[in-house]
Amino acid sequence: MTRDDSKAAPVRLTLLGVGAMNSPRYAPAGLLIERGKARVMIDGGPDAVPKGALDAWLVTDDRGELMPQIRKLARAKGVEPRVGSYQSRGLRIEPHAVKHTSHPSFGYAIRAAGKTAVWAPEFVEFPRWAKGADLMFAEAAGWNRPIRFRGGVGGHAATLEVAREAAEQDVQRLIFAHIGRPTIRAMDAGQRPPFGEFGKDGAVYRLDGRLRPRK
Repeated sequence: MTRDDSKAAPVRLTLLGVGAMNSPRYAPAGLLIERGKARVMIDGGPDAVPKGALDAWLVTDDRGELMPQIRKLARAKGVEPRVGSYQSRGLRIEPHAVKHTSHPSFGYAIRAAGKTAVWAPEFVEFPRWAKGADLMFAEAAGWNRPIRFRGGVGGHAATLEVAREAAEQDVQRLIFAHIGRPTIRAMDAGQRPPFGEFGKDGAVYRLDGRLRPRK
């Protein structure tokens, strides 16, 4: 879908949730992307639903456990949730494969104003296509060790490893946006990763030429 919006409009990225599955504290990880009149949701679910109309509802895993709820929520807004791309004037959102489980899973590169944001809330191996991102929303289900799925078919990377690899891959700003129980316990104990920050439900970020790089 293409809409004729101003190329000068900033991109507004709102975290509607930062929780892993069945989080005791956070809404499901989800991101609302807005530029001009364009509005696109990625993932989310119950308690992580944007107000108002949407142009598209994209997902990272179309076989995920929350898909029945997401389909119902998206259809109520007149859109069909899908893995796919979206483009409007000055905004391009494209899926890229990640290693996460036994079937295809994805993250998204969000490009506008010469900047790139990455939405990759679930992976077991750091996605190399995220190298050099200005802003990255990333996996944080495990804390100091990965969470492996039964049968060795995938899992979730550890927060401390994601922080290390994001720094090595020149990610400028890292936001942890899929926070699991091990990471919640570490947070409550006052622990922090060496690089990156924890996202919060409702936090808003801007992707434009004024985005400051990390120090």
